[in-house]
Amino acid sequence: MSQLRQRIKPFMLPVAMLGGLVFHEFMDRVQFLAPYLIFVMLFITFCRIKPREIRVTSLSWSLLAVQVLGSIGVYIALLPIDETVAQGVFICVFCPTATAAPVITGMLGGSVPRLATFSIISNMAVAILAPVLFTFMGSADIGFLDTIGYIARNVVPLILLPLVAAWTLMLVSPKTHKFVAEKQGISFYIWAVSLFIVVGRAVSFVMAEPADMIPEMLLIAFGSGVVCIAQFWIGRKVGAKNGDRIAGAQGLGQKNTVLAVWMALTYLNPVASVGPAAYIAWQNSINSLQLYYKTKREIQTNI
Repeated sequence: MSQLRQRIKPFMLPVAMLGGLVFHEFMDRVQFLAPYLIFVMLFITFCRIKPREIRVTSLSWSLLAVQVLGSIGVYIALLPIDETVAQGVFICVFCPTATAAPVITGMLGGSVPRLATFSIISNMAVAILAPVLFTFMGSADIGFLDTIGYIARNVVPLILLPLVAAWTLMLVSPKTHKFVAEKQGISFYIWAVSLFIVVGRAVSFVMAEPADMIPEMLLIAFGSGVVCIAQFWIGRKVGAKNGDRIAGAQGLGQKNTVLAVWMALTYLNPVASVGPAAYIAWQNSINSLQLYYKTKREIQTNI
């Protein structure tokens, strides 16, 4: 049974993505499960972290600089081509690290504490800077309290509550905490289910856009793919200089696309939201490949 799980594991994420594509019409019925699945994944992952391991390092500041300055640079470079394209690609760089990024980082062998720390910093930076940058872009009715309120309600609790729950369990029941910490493999299968839902929602979202916007949407989707690959690559380089290339790659490349779609729909041209919607497929394709090759190496090592 163990060998069977090892052999089918590399194919689970691609199958989950294909399933989301095929059954996207049914995602409205199960999308409510996504936050709960992410919470459980983070809880299991955070059981590996000790309180003293959460600290801001040079990696956090370096990644944040690339996230903020890189997004502004991309916007300025693409603005002469098309404003909507510039906004769609900008939001793919500017949006913060995904709440599930520590899970994938742990699966790939990176530092979960480092990425968990950066995830919090990244989200807080976006909450503060978003109203300023959106105003610079000429968007109307930008509410600072609305932006920070959304993140406070929907993002920060999803990061902090699993962390608090894991540390509380460590104090209340060390044996149970140790048991959960040793079951990190469960996160992989929960992630496969989450991926099925997320990809399905993204496909439904893109298909709902008007047909006459297809050329512009394709250009935005292509741009999001370019910056996705670039961010994983740059994050790996930055991470290597700061002691953890995996945490660097996931911290910069794996984005909170749900938040990005909301910000684009709320403050930018709604068509710009195609960028983060397409980014879902790009980043999860990269994650699937990374996990596939890592699992394949593990299988070959055990043979």
